[in-house]
Amino acid sequence: MKEPLRYLANAKETLNKSPIEDNIYTDSKYVKSACGIAYLGVLKAVDEYLLSRGLTKKELPKKVEEYEKAFKKYVSAHNGKLQKQFDTLYDELHIAGYYRGLLRDVNVVKEVFKSAKGFIEKIKQ
Repeated sequence: MKEPLRYLANAKETLNKSPIEDNIYTDSKYVKSACGIAYLGVLKAVDEYLLSRGLTKKELPKKVEEYEKAFKKYVSAHNGKLQKQFDTLYDELHIAGYYRGLLRDVNVVKEVFKSAKGFIEKIKQ
């Protein structure tokens, strides 16, 4: 699981390029990019987990709906909490952070990144 954590480290490097004023990131370009990179790290962790369960690279999910189905089939049987955490990270990192650019508060972004790291560490077990 080195690769997903590498994505997360790259996301943090990108985030550090944004200036901060009054505990708010002022350059949304870097925040959006960082959230996108962090979400890719989460997906990479899921992909690695699914590969370890016997899926081939060709069988890996391509859409979020396919990831949800794969979770139900391969992950939820072992840990239903991981699917909820994945869904939350999708909403926070991908939708709010990357797609809509709604995350700006330094503390909020740090907490979401902390959740992403926790998810990556849990799924590798």
